[in-house]
Parts: sequence; C-alpha cells; structure tokens
Amino acid sequence: MVILMGAASSAGELPINVELLALAAFAGSFCGDQLYYLIGRRYGAPLLNRWPTLGHKIEWAFQLVKDHPTLFILSFRFIYGIRNIAPFVIGISGVPRLRYMVLNFIAAMVWAHSFAWGGYWLGKALEHWLGENKWYALLGFFALALLVGAIGYLKQKRKLRALEAKERAESDTSAASADVPSVSE
Repeated sequence: MVILMGAASSAGELPINVELLALAAFAGSFCGDQLYYLIGRRYGAPLLNRWPTLGHKIEWAFQLVKDHPTLFILSFRFIYGIRNIAPFVIGISGVPRLRYMVLNFIAAMVWAHSFAWGGYWLGKALEHWLGENKWYALLGFFALALLVGAIGYLKQKRKLRALEAKERAESDTSAASADVPSVSE
C-alpha cells in the first residue's frame, strides 16, 4: 500500500505528501513492531504455539536472530514470509529492549522512506512510459495485491482447518482406543 500510495502521489493529482506518507508508514511499522516485540518478550513461546503452521519459519528466524541479531533486526522487514512473526521471535530470543528499539527505529525509517519514495519514482516511471494509462497499471497492481492477499488468507485458513481436523481425528482415535478393553491371555 505504501508503494501504491507513493506512486499515486507522483502525478500531483492526489494531495499526498510523500514525506508524510513515509512518516505514517514509519510510525505504523515502528510502533507495531515494538508492540509485537513486547508481546513476544512478555508472553513468549506459548503464544507462538497457537500458530503451529509457522514452525519452520520460527526455527529459521530463531537461528537468524542467534547468528546475526543486528543484521536480522535491520532486514526482517524486507524478507517475505517472516515479516509478521519476526518481532515476536526477537522478543522471545532475549534481544535487549533498548538495542531492539534503536535498531527497529533505524530499520523502520529506512523501510518507510525506501517504499514511499520507491513508489513515488515508480509512479514517475509509469507516467513517463504509460502517460495517462498509469492509473490503469496502478489499479492493476492494487487488484493483484488484493488477490495475492486473499489467496494467502484462504490458504492459511485451509491449513488451519486441516490441522484442526487432524488433531480432532487423532484425539477421537486415542479416545476410542482408550475405551476398547485389552485382551489378556
């Protein structure tokens, strides 16, 4: 959304200031990640156990935090698939609060400006190449982003339903086997 809003601001037709867009993106990213870090630090692993489908991502993130904590904190916003759980993992892993806050501030600022200004310059390039048809391309990008998000959401829901069904079946099987009397000689 930040990239699309930056691209929309490039034409000057919409009253969007790129610096204010970057500031809003920074504030949301920084505050949200601080909150998730504190939740991870306070509630830890039991909270992550509620999402069993994240297993391999969590192990990978823990290893990255352990091996390269500074680099991981500065870059997790740019790593697809780990962005949303990384602050939890960092909080659980014991990275000191002040260190995380400073690195999170730097990373959020870089991310917000690179995406806002990246979108702005993308919009300028689209305007140069497509002229007035730039808006069709931006609407297409927006529709594609919505479609990808919806597909990801539905896939996640399907995985969770399958996991719940499997757990129910296993608990029903174990309960049924506990009710069957054993045959002794």
